[in-house]
Amino acid sequence: MGFENHPDVITPNLDKLAEKSLVFDKAYCTTGICVPSRSSFLTGLMPRTLGLLCNQGHTSVMEDAVSMQSIFKHNGYRTYAFGKRHVTSGIDAGWDVRKDHSYKPDEDDDYIRWIERNNLAREFAEDWAAEHGKEPKGSTEENTRFPTADLGTRVSELPEGFTMEAYTAREAVKMIHEQAKSDRPFFFWASFYRPHQPYNPLPKYLNLYDVSKWGEGTKEGSGIKKPDNLYEPEENLPPIMQNVRKGANKVWNVDDAFENEQLWRDYIGGYYALVSEIDHHVGQILDALEQTQQTEDTIVIYASDHGDFVGHHGMVEKAAYAQNVYEDILNVPLIVRYPGKTPKGKRTAELVTLADVLPTLIDMLDLETPAMKCPIQGQSLASVLTSTGSLNRDYVVSECWFQAAVITQRYKLGIMLDPTELYRRKDFRDFGDMFFDREKDPFEVNNQISNPEYADVIPKMRGYYAEYVKNTPATGKNEWVREGRKRKG
Repeated sequence: MGFENHPDVITPNLDKLAEKSLVFDKAYCTTGICVPSRSSFLTGLMPRTLGLLCNQGHTSVMEDAVSMQSIFKHNGYRTYAFGKRHVTSGIDAGWDVRKDHSYKPDEDDDYIRWIERNNLAREFAEDWAAEHGKEPKGSTEENTRFPTADLGTRVSELPEGFTMEAYTAREAVKMIHEQAKSDRPFFFWASFYRPHQPYNPLPKYLNLYDVSKWGEGTKEGSGIKKPDNLYEPEENLPPIMQNVRKGANKVWNVDDAFENEQLWRDYIGGYYALVSEIDHHVGQILDALEQTQQTEDTIVIYASDHGDFVGHHGMVEKAAYAQNVYEDILNVPLIVRYPGKTPKGKRTAELVTLADVLPTLIDMLDLETPAMKCPIQGQSLASVLTSTGSLNRDYVVSECWFQAAVITQRYKLGIMLDPTELYRRKDFRDFGDMFFDREKDPFEVNNQISNPEYADVIPKMRGYYAEYVKNTPATGKNEWVREGRKRKG
């Protein structure tokens, strides 16, 4: 984002939002994978308790979970979700209106049906195929095959105003104008699918970035800046990431990109263009609040469920199947504007997670909560948002099915876990654990796990993880394992 002093990315609306908000510089997703991260955000529960350490899984904890929107609905709010939800069970319960990015015939509407009504099915199917090699589910372009694209990147032929992001903003703006006539409070989630693969920028936004060559950044001259660790040695990386670098995945054909750097620039510029498009739509939503005189009565939270490598470590997308350690993926935006409460333009280095958002809202809005079988595990940030209070956290944990990251203000320990519990075939324990001193090595290229200089620090961080495991019930994880054994047998 621009206010983060990025050399290239142009985000005037997010910059303006940050000027009126509290920005959390060290916010982390509880796992670098879509479904469990979103589920943790909406419930305040950690992935191991939900039993969600990958995108698949179903447990009674998920069924019984009390979602953020359910709590707001319980308190008289009207609840809306526009765009990507990617959650299930009780985690997805409590919406009055749902309009998804994918085909949902049993819901109020969705992007696929809307794009069909506008006779743009072919254009979107070609976009979607850049990664998937086929049309999206529910499309009338069934059995139409389009080629995949280098690094999943293809310039969109959709007219401006007809992308998934435009649909999400359109529905949000319409709802805001309708709610201005109502005395009933509202809660809505405008969830943009991108920046995410497939990378399909509109020409309008791609033209903001000169991808013809490497330079010092758009803001200082021509050409986008090359990622500092684009050519990190392959052997530094976990095994599957090494395989991707060798060309094992023909959508993420980074082996070709190392031969032809224009592929890197097209992908990186495309990603930046998608960020700028989202910034435009964020501006539309904020303008709608202003036009309807609801700005001072509305809390605005901007966050993301995970990040993207954008060329760092010589990688594309998030490689959730290969790692859960790198800052590019785990450190996410978290911007909170609570008119009259949050200081304007302040930044904090408090260690926080997305699971902290729900208890914060419950605390600050004095919301009543229905009975919960699993108590919320996130911690309220109210004292940080409204005063000079501190959580005094020593660490936070982000965890998937094969790697847990223990994160402190300075250090990060990536612990390779035994994957056999969840019946995955990929076991990275032979590769070993990973340890980074981010003060000395902000790009995380020097694994110091065997460096005697950190002989006192590393055991302490292992102790933090042991403490986390002890204090975080693996209710859903254990249930998922039992069911997995039953199915396997």
